[in-house]
Amino acid sequence: MNSDPPEASRGSILIVDDAPNNLVLLSRLLTQKGYAVRAVKTGKLALEAIATLPPELILMDICMPEMDGYTICQKLKSSEQTRDIPIIFISALDEVLDKIRAFAVGGVDYITKPFQLAEVLARVETHLTLQRLRQELQLQNERLHHEITERQKAEDKYRSIFENCLEGLFQVTSSGRYISANPTLAKIYGYASAEELMISVTNICSLYVRPGRREELNAYLRRYAKVEDFESQVYRKDGGIIWISENVRAVRGESGEVLYYEGTVQDTTERRLTEAELRLQRQEAERLLLSILPQSIAERLKRKPETIADSFADVTVMFADLVNFTPFAAQVPPKEMVEILNQIFSAFDQLAEQYGLEKIKTIGDEYMVAGGLPNPQSDHVEAVADMALAMLQTVAKFPTRQGKPFQLRIGINTGPVVAGVIGTKKFSYDLWGETVNLASRMETQGQAGYIQIAPATFDRLKNKYWLERRGVIEVRGFGEIATHWLIGKL
Repeated sequence: MNSDPPEASRGSILIVDDAPNNLVLLSRLLTQKGYAVRAVKTGKLALEAIATLPPELILMDICMPEMDGYTICQKLKSSEQTRDIPIIFISALDEVLDKIRAFAVGGVDYITKPFQLAEVLARVETHLTLQRLRQELQLQNERLHHEITERQKAEDKYRSIFENCLEGLFQVTSSGRYISANPTLAKIYGYASAEELMISVTNICSLYVRPGRREELNAYLRRYAKVEDFESQVYRKDGGIIWISENVRAVRGESGEVLYYEGTVQDTTERRLTEAELRLQRQEAERLLLSILPQSIAERLKRKPETIADSFADVTVMFADLVNFTPFAAQVPPKEMVEILNQIFSAFDQLAEQYGLEKIKTIGDEYMVAGGLPNPQSDHVEAVADMALAMLQTVAKFPTRQGKPFQLRIGINTGPVVAGVIGTKKFSYDLWGETVNLASRMETQGQAGYIQIAPATFDRLKNKYWLERRGVIEVRGFGEIATHWLIGKL
């Protein structure tokens, strides 16, 4: 085991792999990039190292003696101290079920051996950034929860005061003149005494902001004899407007005639303001949820918080990668890098909305979108193709520091996928399956400035779009595949 990480580093990483060559290779790469790296060969040593000093991220092999990576991950996720550490699995296992199991036990990513060093570095940087953003979001959520709790306490205190204090009491004639009023009522309306209130207000109708509001109350009283929680806006002596809640009943004589009305008044202004603030907070919480998940998925999750996993038989998946963005990012300040990436991805978000597609996620400088889910879309193949062509035009509007525009490498595939929500507190909507894997390969094995499509997508577009045959290429994990370039629309 290496020595403890230094204080000044880009992040602390623990590598767990029983293959010495992998340990040396990954350790050297990450150390050169400024990360504090520790490396161990067994699960037992990994758990000891994590207990001594938890890392910010773990690179984990799956197939190891004594204790496999799945078991180590489950142990870490069962502990409150370590459950939030992101774990990236690196394994030669390339079956979909292996990957699904890796995500099911708590992994955040999966890299297949033999791995590309650039891919490992990109994913490490991405997940360390995401982890730090999650930590910042958690702090914000805690602050928000504290603020809401304090507001709730204030509201409860306010309501308790009204429930336990004297309310405004009154008796009023059918014509609207006060017969009696108590000091609390006078105070509610801003008068120094009950006597001043009774002299100044000759007709109670003049207190109501909305004309005819008192007549509505009288109509209810004539029909039901009493009214509870009748809320209105009224004028105070100084012209200010407040909300009040009235409970009123008719007092009748022996022959049934109305002698007068009596009731209570509560000032509900602060409660109304608090409820309005709480509504805004709930709306903001829902807005944040909808920014993470598709609307239909968010609604399902709110109705019944359980695991969501759906199979879709026909979906089009697209991956788009900003070519040479990593060298560009290394040459500019972090703020400028994030700003340009945000501008580009925001433009892509608008295109996804325009074509009715679902943005799945961004990974570093890679953008993933899908059509045909979570809601059916008959033209999802064409919609993804149109968006891909529009993305090439859009990204050309963003020049680098050298004046040259950015370029995209895009890959598209069509077929069945599994889609679901991962996480219990921090949600993520993602896709799995061979369709997704091949779409990713179409991107990574494509060329800058081109859109490479797989055979299934070609069959759906061949009579509607200008397509050029690239030829047969060897695709990792799939063998030889005949692919085409999407050039334009016929």
